[in-house]
Amino acid sequence: MEIIHSSRPALAILVSLIAAFLILITGERSRNLREFWTILASVVKFSVVLSMVPFILEGKVIEYTVLSISPGLSVQFRVDALGIIFGLTASFLWIITSFYSIGYVRSLKEHAQTRYFVCFAVALSATMGVAFSANMFTTFLFYEIITICTFPLVAHKETPEAIQGARKYLTYLLGTSIAFQLLAVFMTYHVAGTLDFRYEGLLNGARGNATDMLLIIIFILYMAGITKAAMMPLHGWLPAAMVAPTPVSALLHAVAVVKTGVFVVVKVVLHIFGINLLTQLGLGTALAYFACVTIVVASVIALTQDNLKRRLAYSTISQLSYVILGVALLTPSGITGSIMHITIHAFGKITLFFTAGAIYVATHKTNVSELDGIGRQMPFTMGAFTLGALSMIGVPPLGGFISKWYLALGAIEAEQLPVIIVLAASTLLNAGYFLPIVYAAFFKEPAPEHHHNPGQKSKIQEAPVLMVVPLVLTGIGAFVLFLAPTFFLDIARIALHAVVGGN
Repeated sequence: MEIIHSSRPALAILVSLIAAFLILITGERSRNLREFWTILASVVKFSVVLSMVPFILEGKVIEYTVLSISPGLSVQFRVDALGIIFGLTASFLWIITSFYSIGYVRSLKEHAQTRYFVCFAVALSATMGVAFSANMFTTFLFYEIITICTFPLVAHKETPEAIQGARKYLTYLLGTSIAFQLLAVFMTYHVAGTLDFRYEGLLNGARGNATDMLLIIIFILYMAGITKAAMMPLHGWLPAAMVAPTPVSALLHAVAVVKTGVFVVVKVVLHIFGINLLTQLGLGTALAYFACVTIVVASVIALTQDNLKRRLAYSTISQLSYVILGVALLTPSGITGSIMHITIHAFGKITLFFTAGAIYVATHKTNVSELDGIGRQMPFTMGAFTLGALSMIGVPPLGGFISKWYLALGAIEAEQLPVIIVLAASTLLNAGYFLPIVYAAFFKEPAPEHHHNPGQKSKIQEAPVLMVVPLVLTGIGAFVLFLAPTFFLDIARIALHAVVGGN
């Protein structure tokens, strides 16, 4: 595999850090200029990431070393097929989320808007840092930066509930990461003498230096420490973080925090342990069953939630365990489905959160039970919600069908009938908590508004155009990913060939 040395990965990270500084010094003096920096940085970041795609499609890898601390310990970036999928998804959706955020904060006249956009920009820099990390040390560094810079976003409203939710968020993510993940990183370095990712698995190549029990302990520490993946029972921070503004919730679920968690789990499975080692230790099957429990239990809880954002939160806990399930199957189709679901879930779930925010801005409604007839009053918003929901369920012709198809094939390849049953059951549960919302929105009569004259129907308008256009675009994106998945499938297959070819 040819390695190209280039500063582009560092530039992709640096762009939004520079934007954060410009946003900070601009402050409240010029709202338009402040938001111009946000949009400009998001477009430039995506352009830089996109410029690396041709090299990846040719089977090359881009590397850049920032700082060498000691042998096997450095701040280094490495852009490969797996990283470019996450990087492309996050950077593209930041453009759309930036426009949506502007419409949201302006419509609600949110306070501390400068802090909001600064933290957003830093979070995207850190997300790129995780996507393009060449080793576990660099991953851990940027992983923690994401936690710290998103804490003010969760606490943004500064209400007692927001402060409490943000504290729970920080306690879960920072506490488990330091207690478990950092210990796993130290133990990995002790066993292997380096933290550099390897396609055959770093610890697979150093197995002679550790007992099977020690390797199992390291694996458990990683899984317990990567709480951003929101696997049960360490998921409680995610529903608590729903007190944040809706664009922040979209960032948490689709672009940065939870997606970063499952991405790091994928890296640990494939590049720290490797397919062969996990198969021999039987840890892949254990992780797959663990993910299955999260998928089913979170879906059942989602059914009981009346608050729309909390229902979406439990849906995310369930849906992102698909990514973990796919890679834990350790089969070609399972890994392909896992990688594809990173992007497909992002488009579907960000659409759903965007629609929740649009409904709140237009109507101040937050509960599922209040949405009767809203589809006739907000047709673009609820039309996009329908696309996102159908993608999450896995109904063709929406993108979610593709990732679930590959996950089912992966389960067949692994001869895991229980996993196939879980996929079928979770699909029914997905339909159970999404389709009633769609039905009520389009086929039920709107509830009478108490503050209107008797018999007078409420004339609810769509949210501002800066919010509606982004959610329509991401909804269409979930549809396009089904019609034209070749680009992402090609990159996923390159990533798959790298890890399977090395075993």
